Amino acid sequence: MEQIQLLAVALGLAGLAGVNLYLTVFVTGLAVQQGWLILLPQYGSLEVMAHPAIIAVSGLLFFLEFFADKIPWVDSLWDSVHTVIRPIGAALIAIQVLGDSNQVYSVVVALLGGGTALITHAVKATTRLAVNASPEPFSNIGVSLVEDAGVLGGLALISFSPLLALGVLVCCVGLACYLLPKLFRVAQVQLWLILRKLRVPAGDQELDATLPLKMPGDIETLFSHHTVLDEHPEWALRCVSAGGKPLPSNVFGYLIATREEPTKLHFIAKSWFSRTVETLELAGFTAQRDSRLLSENLILAREDKKGARYRFVFDRASAARVERATQAIESRLQRGQERQEPIRISRLPAEDERPSEVS
Repeated sequence: MEQIQLLAVALGLAGLAGVNLYLTVFVTGLAVQQGWLILLPQYGSLEVMAHPAIIAVSGLLFFLEFFADKIPWVDSLWDSVHTVIRPIGAALIAIQVLGDSNQVYSVVVALLGGGTALITHAVKATTRLAVNASPEPFSNIGVSLVEDAGVLGGLALISFSPLLALGVLVCCVGLACYLLPKLFRVAQVQLWLILRKLRVPAGDQELDATLPLKMPGDIETLFSHHTVLDEHPEWALRCVSAGGKPLPSNVFGYLIATREEPTKLHFIAKSWFSRTVETLELAGFTAQRDSRLLSENLILAREDKKGARYRFVFDRASAARVERATQAIESRLQRGQERQEPIRISRLPAEDERPSEVS
């Protein structure tokens, strides 16, 4: 039982270190030094964290992180630097918790602690990238304060019941493993938009507003297999789907229009592990362009503002092309509406209904 409790404390501190390494070390050392936390004999190795030098250095670094963590994009830069620091620091903390333990057991716990910290760090870093996409800075401050409060609450839970803290940690790691693929897709899209923004100087956007037709061979093959009729592509734009059932979120693919179906668009995407082939029926929809700090968005929404709503993300250099696509979709929807209108046949009046001629 004692070994399980030691493992619980080691992994608990490692998981919290993945979120905020310096706050974890600073509060733990301060609690031991001030007597807020009375260490049991098996946790005596943690007394080293109460050394004044460790408290001073961790407190100074936490002071810097407290402000850096609340500034948009500075927090992501800070997280990228700590991608190595936090797991290594967490592994060292886990080893320190064990004290003079079996060397093999220490290595295993160090690996588990570093892996746990890497998972919690990855969730924190990818979440911050997604939050940074919002134009206002208050969400960064709120998320940072929630993270700091979570670390303090986790430390309190570890001191109260290490086994309960271990159970919570296992649930959190399981949830993180489920969410990480989605968060990584968000991070991938944000990094792509940032790199495209940096690559294209301000105001130096694509002047060619023509809509391209060329697409990769695998996308073309999926398109030909998907369309029941022998449809011919009119244009194909590379973009990112940003949600709207049945479309997945944050997936790179191609938005394809055909000559035969003016009220339909196809979204086709292919990756190593999955593929997406969807047809969007857009009768009764409107198209509009929405410009953001890092992206150009093509929004397709119902005119009555009820039901499905689709959003496709492009890089900022594609502003002219997105505007052209918006106009093209509106024109296609207008043609489709005219095609669906019933033909009106005017009836000639009967012979007895015709006005008599006056001689």
